[in-house]
Amino acid sequence: MTVVGTFASRVAAAARARGRYVALLAALAAAGCDGRPKVFEHERPLGSLGSQQKLVVVDLTGDAPESTAAGGWFPLPPERTFAGLVDALSTAKEQPAPGYFVRFGSHSFNWAQTEELGRLLFALRGDGRHVICHADGYSNASMWLAASACDEIWLSPAGNVDTVGIAGQTVYLKRLLDKLHIKADFLHVGRYKAAAENITQDGPSDAAKESMEAVLGSIRAAWVAGVKEHRKEPRASQAIENGPWIAKAAVGAGLVDAIGYEQEARKRLEELTERDEYESAFGAIGRRGAALDIAEVVRAITGGEKGTHQPHVAILPAAGGISMEQSGTSDEGISADRWTKLIRDLKNDDAVKAVVLRLDSPGGSALASDLLWHELMQLREKKPLVASVGNMAASGGYYLASAANTIFAEQTSIVGSIGVVGGKIVLGEALDELGVSSYTFTANKEAPDAGARAAYGSVLTEWDEPTRQRVQQQMEAVYDLFISRVVEGRGMPEEKVRVSAEGRIWTGTQGKERGLVDEFGGLAAAVADAKQRAGLPPDAPVSVEGPTASLLTMLGLDEDSDPDEVQMALRQLQAARPAWLQMLPSHFESVAQGLSPMLRGERVLTIVPYAFDSR
Repeated sequence: MTVVGTFASRVAAAARARGRYVALLAALAAAGCDGRPKVFEHERPLGSLGSQQKLVVVDLTGDAPESTAAGGWFPLPPERTFAGLVDALSTAKEQPAPGYFVRFGSHSFNWAQTEELGRLLFALRGDGRHVICHADGYSNASMWLAASACDEIWLSPAGNVDTVGIAGQTVYLKRLLDKLHIKADFLHVGRYKAAAENITQDGPSDAAKESMEAVLGSIRAAWVAGVKEHRKEPRASQAIENGPWIAKAAVGAGLVDAIGYEQEARKRLEELTERDEYESAFGAIGRRGAALDIAEVVRAITGGEKGTHQPHVAILPAAGGISMEQSGTSDEGISADRWTKLIRDLKNDDAVKAVVLRLDSPGGSALASDLLWHELMQLREKKPLVASVGNMAASGGYYLASAANTIFAEQTSIVGSIGVVGGKIVLGEALDELGVSSYTFTANKEAPDAGARAAYGSVLTEWDEPTRQRVQQQMEAVYDLFISRVVEGRGMPEEKVRVSAEGRIWTGTQGKERGLVDEFGGLAAAVADAKQRAGLPPDAPVSVEGPTASLLTMLGLDEDSDPDEVQMALRQLQAARPAWLQMLPSHFESVAQGLSPMLRGERVLTIVPYAFDSR
């Protein structure tokens, strides 16, 4: 099988371009790419390993992002994404190694990724093959992954097993806003649409509490059942929620098999397999000191060609908040301006026989969601479109998913939240307390409510009742449109959709019961379904797509730009990303991206305000 992202490096083109871009590369170095390594280590997907006599290392100590855009200025190689990891593990079944060593470090994947990786690694066991796992510490999610994947689970001597049960926390800011005299003027459509409760209430409504506790209970049921299925020791399922456990206690509780350092765990695998040579399959444990390929750098800068002309399936990772325009220079997030072109390109590319939309989005702009839904439906008319829900396809994210022929999700994925929220933050009273007053000048002197209407988008004044009614009507119209899009895309009766709407979120398990999800499964299952629908063989190539612009385009430069122009553009690039967004934990970024359309004047959003982080 041709592995995800095996795009031939155009070394000749890089050599020709090298002289032209020396100044740009020097400028990049001078600008100081803080936090980015000067070298990276190449790994080869499991399916392309030259020998089946060596042991294989799967390094999960770092992240496997859904999108290549997570690489920042230089897009990640597709092999380093979650799609690349899934493809590598899927291919490994056809060319099995005698043993696999899985390094966790202290890293965890989200719930949906955990389910899929556990299945894929479990499939590599048996017939004399062994999977040994080692971690410096286990969380709720990584313990589930290890229990599913590993013949033996090892833990560092000073490590902990922090399996403490599943809970969620939400912060409510109403009292703080009241003290600051800031008014949160928000409306919603859907009983369970709680997106604004964090700033309009001092605690959850009964509906929000009911919805969230049901979702957490469903995730817990899948988690406990998964651990119980694979850890046959009865003590393990009893201990899974009673941590944190120190290393020795974790062994006694049946959660861990052995205590030792990574070298000792490797030695155990070598004893079981009678082999001591390793190859790296994924992650950065491969060739130490391997230099950054100049061809990769130049290709990132110039936006060089990618992909394959063979008939293939394209994976389109849709991660982050949904907006009309791209925020700053980042390729992360789902913007209508860039994604419209990308979807049309995939629709018109005759080599792309099917598309897998890989979703991890809480939603965002209602307008952008509808425009992209329309583009996806047009793509679906021409070729199969399969949705794979990762961590979340909620609100606007589910809006996009509903355009697919089939929706795959894990038991712990979050779907639904078919509802609408809208409003604005009003600062007039807060400014008045500081001695800053405002006055609205009205052009139409004859209409008494003309000023209130004209200042509809102002943060200085609240809505009067007629304006609030207009906004409510607007939101109800968007809600009805959202319902109709799901009805059309899913081919479901409207009554059935409305019963599962009202802004309520569901897990994949609950969503499948309600017809919001078609099949349980991860990205590998979605790709297999797409190939079958397109009439492609199981070993057909797969590509990972994304709306990545070249670095030159991002900087507003061309091939003839001089070093001074490059330096100025780089300084602007560094200042482009808002400081407040840089301070957010990574799992909150997509929510922030989804809320950003409000800063551009949009008043109606399809978004769920929660970040589900597995720990």
